[in-house]
Amino acid sequence: MGEKLRIERITKRFPASASRRGPGSSVDALVGVSLHVDEHEFVTLVGPSGCGKSTVCNIVAGLVRADEGTVMIDGTPPGTAGGRVAYMQQKDLLLPWRTVVDNAVLGLEVQGVARAEARAEALEWLRTFGLEGFERAYPATLSGGMRQRVALVRTLLCRRELLVLDEPFGALDAMTRSTMQEYLLRLREEYGRTVLFITHDVEEAVLLSDRIYVMTARPGRVRAELAVPLERPRRATDAAVVERKAQILEWLRPELVGASG
Repeated sequence: MGEKLRIERITKRFPASASRRGPGSSVDALVGVSLHVDEHEFVTLVGPSGCGKSTVCNIVAGLVRADEGTVMIDGTPPGTAGGRVAYMQQKDLLLPWRTVVDNAVLGLEVQGVARAEARAEALEWLRTFGLEGFERAYPATLSGGMRQRVALVRTLLCRRELLVLDEPFGALDAMTRSTMQEYLLRLREEYGRTVLFITHDVEEAVLLSDRIYVMTARPGRVRAELAVPLERPRRATDAAVVERKAQILEWLRPELVGASG
């Protein structure tokens, strides 16, 4: 198994509010963050709110640049050779004036794929994710879980091997979230995608991941790394799941106290 993503000691600073820190000052969002994701691996970042998890996603996706350090995807920087990351954020970001199928094909349209080919592929994926019959519906008529499924289909249709998913299920109720987790694991198993996943839910991280990185409060650093070599499907009540959840919470406890201060 080869290495899909490597992040080496990245640091990112953002301008601070002049009224709070003085003109020209900055705030460290990330400091010296290093991690890697192997091909077909499911790796999750957990950490306190504001610790820079989303900033890591934005850097990997090539939306912002690190001030220090390097990011390599398949051995080259993310900004070269075109986009190689399919990025899904917590908000579904569906365009309200486009139907389900027209939202789903947006990435393919940007890539110049022929309309007929794009729609045929989208319809197949929509059926796979239980959205058959809703192809011509508009986002306003869908439930939150259905909207997230459309957003996930749109992400998959980008035809990228590396998926970066930034708390995609954070706003969903427990039952819908469980269903979406099952969809995502099935996708990973059947299509061999590599996943970098962000969540604030420690239990979700243990249920889904091959490995977990635990981040500190801002400025974000990697506090710990935990392997999760457990067979799937996993249940929240499994002893090994409970044990790993307790370990992560133990690492996070001082960070959460610091973040709230």
